Amino acid sequence: MEDFWAVVLAGLKVWVYLIVALLMVPAMFGFSLGISETYMKILIKTLEWATLRIQTVNTEQQILKSPSFNGLIQREEGSMEKELGELRRSRPKSPLGGDFSLSDCFYFYRRGVEDIVEDEVTQRFSSEELVWWNLLTRTNYDFHYISLKLTMVWVLGVFVRYCILAPLRIMLASIGLTWLVIGTTIVGFLPEWRLKSWLSEWVHVMCYRICARGLSATIHYHNKENRPRKGGICVANHTSPIDVVILCNDGCYAMVGQSHGGLMGVLQRAMAKACPHIWFERADMKDRHLVAKRLRDHVNDKTKLPILIFPEGTCINNTSVMMFKKGSFEIGATIYPVAIKYDPQFGDAFWNSAKYNMVSYLLRMMTSWAIVCDVWYLPAMHQQEGEDAVQFANRVKSAIAHQGGLLDLCWDGGLKRAKVKDTFKEQQQKMYSNMLVRDQQETRRRPTGDYKTHRRLQDPQEITRPTGDHKTHRRPQDPPETTRPTGDHKTHRRPQCLKKEKCTTGSGHITLRFDH
Repeated sequence: MEDFWAVVLAGLKVWVYLIVALLMVPAMFGFSLGISETYMKILIKTLEWATLRIQTVNTEQQILKSPSFNGLIQREEGSMEKELGELRRSRPKSPLGGDFSLSDCFYFYRRGVEDIVEDEVTQRFSSEELVWWNLLTRTNYDFHYISLKLTMVWVLGVFVRYCILAPLRIMLASIGLTWLVIGTTIVGFLPEWRLKSWLSEWVHVMCYRICARGLSATIHYHNKENRPRKGGICVANHTSPIDVVILCNDGCYAMVGQSHGGLMGVLQRAMAKACPHIWFERADMKDRHLVAKRLRDHVNDKTKLPILIFPEGTCINNTSVMMFKKGSFEIGATIYPVAIKYDPQFGDAFWNSAKYNMVSYLLRMMTSWAIVCDVWYLPAMHQQEGEDAVQFANRVKSAIAHQGGLLDLCWDGGLKRAKVKDTFKEQQQKMYSNMLVRDQQETRRRPTGDYKTHRRLQDPQEITRPTGDHKTHRRPQDPPETTRPTGDHKTHRRPQCLKKEKCTTGSGHITLRFDH
């Protein structure tokens, strides 16, 4: 029995030495021995074979496609004015110059039904379905038996992911997070010298690189000449808490974000001791004003690290970019946009915080094949003259979405937990009312009638005809009738006229003037 435990202990020692020598030491100094690259090549070949096998078996059946790109609803690309114009062409033109049509209601009916069946917001808070199966049942809900060979490969993959990769990754992640807490706590006791800043950056980057190896992360950085510099603000799209790990593998940042509890809270409090990170409560207005002040003070000091902010305020499933909060764009600092795009073929990086806590999410990441992503550093952007914070934020958001191949949505990510604000409804109502006013103005400019009375102008022959008193809208009587005695005015009859004259007005109408 003693010999058995001695063998187990010797095996654990060899295991630890291999991890330290082959993974941790290269990660600490930022180089690779090629083990991850070899693993990725084998994984890609395996997934390609599985995809071809599925295509061969299902030649007559279309494989389930991603609802993020090919959903139930095929929406038409066009503005409200364009779609309403197409509806109005199918009805006869009103002679009164219509500014409202009952057919306009069909547009709003259709859009309402489409949003009930499949709206653009809710599906951004759930994991995307893949076009091809990646041998993970969590990414294909229509998984079923295809062939014996493919089933055996899937069983082998489960063994590799849960029995070999998961223990190794958990050990690396535990070491990285433990060193991060201990290292930042020790650095926090040092005086505010330049040495403290250097040690804080080194501890952060080293621990994040170890954690990245614990996720089998393969990161491709593009345009490194545009990396954020000190005194600026780095803004990026937000998919997962590991976005911080991905970005901090290539540099250190001072982070701004919401305070959390649990494991995330422990990390936040430890990191704040060594680096001026800013954590706040989103619902506390006092914290929000304090954060704005601390951000201004931070960016005004050009010796401090660039600030990392995720303006969306919540995690999106990496298919789109949602509305950026304007707070970080009101400071007037230099903005360094960064686009992050994960490859869902190897694992789903999206964190659905409403469904999984932090520990459950990390376990899902560690039992995936790998984390593969691309990071693009975009050129620095500044607020233009006459541009407000909202317009500046939308311009930065559009640049990130275009570079990362993501959808650019105007919806607020806060809809993940809250209802639609009244401002969104009022915005749609305002767009429709502006369109009606514009149509009415165009109708008034047309020379087809009097816009005040909506009547068709008379032809020249009708204009010269005697039209009566314009106040009473009555046609004057013939001359013989006007000379008849009409009685007393108390009986509500017109008194007898003594003299009659014609008077032509400037508008071409003929009126009668009577002198008694």
